[in-house]
Amino acid sequence: MSRYVLGVTGASGGIYASRTAMHLQRCGHDVTLIVTHPGKQVLEYEGQNALYDYCKDVCNVDDFFAECASGSADYAGMAVVPCSMGTLGRIANGTSDNLLVRAADVCLKERHSLVIVPREMPYNLIHIENMKRVTLAGAVVIPASPQFYSKPASIEEVVDTVVAKILKHLGIDASQVATIAKSWNGER
Repeated sequence: MSRYVLGVTGASGGIYASRTAMHLQRCGHDVTLIVTHPGKQVLEYEGQNALYDYCKDVCNVDDFFAECASGSADYAGMAVVPCSMGTLGRIANGTSDNLLVRAADVCLKERHSLVIVPREMPYNLIHIENMKRVTLAGAVVIPASPQFYSKPASIEEVVDTVVAKILKHLGIDASQVATIAKSWNGER
């Protein structure tokens, strides 16, 4: 069992966060949740408050004394799902003005997995440059771009194609990830 931090911003797509937390819990991992103030509003609006049920700990975004603010904490990694462009910019520039951004900065400096899932389109050059910066710093950027070759039959199955990529890049066991979304195997 490992511990992961899940950051949720005010970008639309709370279902991606809920499904990520649900699958992490199902795989036997603990989830520490950090939600920005706009993120709380969006989760409520999109009907994704069940997210909290999948998390062992919920940290206040303004609490810099939370365990995940320190590099000495024992977390395997972090996903920011969904990630607003404002939060991406703060992570890319190391501002650490709230706990979510600080926890992401800790993952980068400690060389832990950091997955950033932007939910914005189209991208402008500033967005692309910020994605480049976090990638060069060690993060993995996974846009919320689902695949359809597995012929998903529900919104949850579509979302899970992205969640499987998130979990893969967090280092979750491949056999567990394979139960979430079908990988392409070349067969038609």
